[in-house]
Amino acid sequence: MFLVKKNTDFYDLFAQSANYFHKGALVINEVMSDYRGAEEKMKAITDLEHAADNINDKIIDKLNHTFITPIDREDIYAIANGLDDGVDFLQGTLQRAIMYHISEIRPTALKMSQLLIEATADITEIFKLLHKLHQNEKKILNYTARICKIESAGDKLYREEVAQLFTTVKDPIEIIKWKDILEYLENTLDHCESIADMIRGVVMKYA
Repeated sequence: MFLVKKNTDFYDLFAQSANYFHKGALVINEVMSDYRGAEEKMKAITDLEHAADNINDKIIDKLNHTFITPIDREDIYAIANGLDDGVDFLQGTLQRAIMYHISEIRPTALKMSQLLIEATADITEIFKLLHKLHQNEKKILNYTARICKIESAGDKLYREEVAQLFTTVKDPIEIIKWKDILEYLENTLDHCESIADMIRGVVMKYA
């Protein structure tokens, strides 16, 4: 009976942070669909990054003042920072697109941003289910498996596009620009997989 009294507010905060991550992916996709509004979108992604930081601070503060936590303290800390870092990756992607003054979007970058929407949408679904981990174990693991497949698809797109850059683009500066942007997109997808792996570990520990 005592376990029922564990503080479950952490799950609501995780869900808010995951939602900011997903909203950031939507912003990146808008930029990759139409670069003309990139600079205006920078404010939107910066606001999301600040909001994610605030949620992370709330989680850490609650962690410092909560005696009994619903999952291990180190898991809460790792998940909180992981979600917050996801928005940072997205901000870094947009910063590079603006800094390099890209004139047109490569189709593969758009495809990778669409994969980010899928992965972050699955992450938000996971955190809607995590507070009832025992009941939702199968659904959660299905989402984590799907995120891993999305990351693999993004990795394949990244490798193929980099090969295309070196084969078809003559301007070395253009190659450097796009390789960096694509790398950031791929790193963000990798980060989604890392969050999925953290959640899978939590499920294995508590289910």
